Amino acid sequence: MSKQSPDKPRISPFKGPAGGWGSVRSLAEILPRERVAPETFVELARQNKPDGFACVSCAWPKPADHHPAEFCEEGAKATAWELTTLRTTPDFFQKHTLTALRGWRDYDLEQHGRLTHPLRYDAATDKYVACDWAEAFDAIGAALRPLDPKSVVFYSSGRTSLEASYMYGLMARMYGNQNLPDSSNMCHESTSVGLKAAIGVPVGTTRQEDFAICDAILFFGQNVGSNAPRMLHDLRKARKRGVEIITFNPLRERGLERFTDPQNPIEMATLDETIISTQYHQVKAGGDIAVMTGIAKYLIAWDDAKAPGEAGVLDHDFISEHTNDFSAFAARVRATEWSDIERESGLDLAAIENAARVYARSKAVLAIYGMGLTQHVKGVENVRMVVNLLLMRGNIGKPGAGPMPVRGHSNVQGQRTVGITEKTELAPVDKLRELYGFDPPAEKGLDTVATCRGVIDGSVKAVVGLGGNFLRAVPETVAMENAWPRLELSVQIATKLNRNHLFAGRQTYLLPCLGRIEEDVQATGPQAVSVEDSTSCIHGSRGKVKPASPHLLSEPRIVAEIAKRIVPSNPRVDWDIWVADYARIRDAIEATYPEIFEDFNARLFTPGGFWKGNKAADRIWLTPSGKAEFFVPTGLSATGFADAEGRYRLITLRSNDQFNTTIYGYYDRFRGVKGTRDALFINVEDMAAANLCEGQIVALESDAGDGMRRRRDGLIVTPYDIPRGCLGAYYPEANILLPLEHHAAESHVPAAKSVPVRIVI
Repeated sequence: MSKQSPDKPRISPFKGPAGGWGSVRSLAEILPRERVAPETFVELARQNKPDGFACVSCAWPKPADHHPAEFCEEGAKATAWELTTLRTTPDFFQKHTLTALRGWRDYDLEQHGRLTHPLRYDAATDKYVACDWAEAFDAIGAALRPLDPKSVVFYSSGRTSLEASYMYGLMARMYGNQNLPDSSNMCHESTSVGLKAAIGVPVGTTRQEDFAICDAILFFGQNVGSNAPRMLHDLRKARKRGVEIITFNPLRERGLERFTDPQNPIEMATLDETIISTQYHQVKAGGDIAVMTGIAKYLIAWDDAKAPGEAGVLDHDFISEHTNDFSAFAARVRATEWSDIERESGLDLAAIENAARVYARSKAVLAIYGMGLTQHVKGVENVRMVVNLLLMRGNIGKPGAGPMPVRGHSNVQGQRTVGITEKTELAPVDKLRELYGFDPPAEKGLDTVATCRGVIDGSVKAVVGLGGNFLRAVPETVAMENAWPRLELSVQIATKLNRNHLFAGRQTYLLPCLGRIEEDVQATGPQAVSVEDSTSCIHGSRGKVKPASPHLLSEPRIVAEIAKRIVPSNPRVDWDIWVADYARIRDAIEATYPEIFEDFNARLFTPGGFWKGNKAADRIWLTPSGKAEFFVPTGLSATGFADAEGRYRLITLRSNDQFNTTIYGYYDRFRGVKGTRDALFINVEDMAAANLCEGQIVALESDAGDGMRRRRDGLIVTPYDIPRGCLGAYYPEANILLPLEHHAAESHVPAAKSVPVRIVI
């Protein structure tokens, strides 16, 4: 199979709704392109069903009361992508050097098909060559054993099951480190830090059932139409019963505007649409703190003006009983000038007051948000401000109310639950010592940013990647690609070829694993795995499709084989028994986290999943003060840099034809971009001010002020409805502009939603 030629670029507005016939046509196009077998249609019927498999893309729940087709356009693409009949065999690598393959597009690399054999990099030919599993595992063990454990990193992707994640984290700690960066470091670590500090738990307090109870929804920085389309059914139902949805997002995203339910025959026949957002406010990138300060200012002023004996708009009883430091927060809000709020948010006073009035009259409010809040220098402050708003009216710990962070990967939240963390305080150190009789490391490990620093400066000697496309997903693309070949060892566990695999260390192994939808047969028979969704519900997942190759191993088996070669023998840890029967791994998880996973195996396939519980949802605040903490913001902008003449705020975006770094195709339907990923979205007034014309080819250069030259060439000027001073470009290609040190101050999440850049003609 040769590289596919891209379509001729075509950029024109899309006029349809999210869902509808556009979604149907998109699926009709991708299924034959992936050359899926007829059994794929059977699997789609099992997707996200109680006894089926959990979608390998987003983390939206598997509902107990499910639709006949419980998958969205993006989820179906993910299934077709995994079940493709296309194959990348060792013969492919005899035809192509890794250097030559670096000229391929991301799409073409993964579109070539599933990996079929374990591979070893041969530096003499610059090619991968087939090897057997024992050879690979023995060589990996021989390379890792002499290294200082602090110099080795164990990265994991958010698609990895709870079972494999638990084993992986245990292996790393028994080896001697907590260098366990994962997808959360790149997206929702700001949530984990911010919510933990504010309400004592690192996750949202709400569940899918709250959509049926709430009477208003505040929506911040999450593109539901591309990143969690099944949520549109919940939003549609909420709107049908009159719930107001107030959206704050820089770009007008179609899924937040209008939706036609593809599973509703009447809507499909009549082309009927549901308006999703009752108010849509295009806040500037990084302007959410200002917006939320404005809403709070309106509420406090209203409450201050109440007559004696009149009920206030704030929930004073809740604030008094359950919160700490409200007075300091209120003083800061009162002192903030409206002119500053308007300038930093990009919204006028009337727009903010309209949103505040809806919040003031609503009794149960959900606050839904995504990476549009977390991926800023002050991403943690964004999260804390969401909590501030909710606390003001007692909207945490009651039905239909609370924060709802939407995780972007199918088990990224679950990995953290079972020990994938670099932070000692989040790891069950005492329990691991008790169960397994070793002293877990107490030193904090490396997160994603620290790992990148270590790769660049040479202190990181080896990286083991359990899934993902780390090198493509992280900031500082050029420096990272230049440094990666200096690693002593690179091990990548994957289902398909991606760009990370084209940069070899001194020793490199590419190990193909089973996909989640494939049947996983071990010594005791077919196995099931588990995942955690965005709402803290645990679900079983069972694959039934014949594996893409007889040479594939499961993720737990691969982890076990590496572990047996790098950690001391321990009579309390029998890796082979765990691999033979994954129920034994779940027993170990239950023993480690008894409060969360009681009767784990018995509850594995509970329809709708089983909830792991949440103290803050019960108004039990696991904070030092024993109360929920108000936070005083340090400023109104979350960008971390000052505006300047010619400097723009770049927002990195995903197409609705991709999932994370995986590109399914070259048609971003909702933005009307076809045949290219080189679009530069810009406000028409900014175009005029910069003397740019539509279709002009320009470059972007980083304006971080650190002396480093970062440049993205070949961008097509594309007029778009985006706030002035802001630009949009596609991720991961725009990561080349993202400085490593431009990250959230407390959580270290790369600040990819407000990158300082300049346009170069």
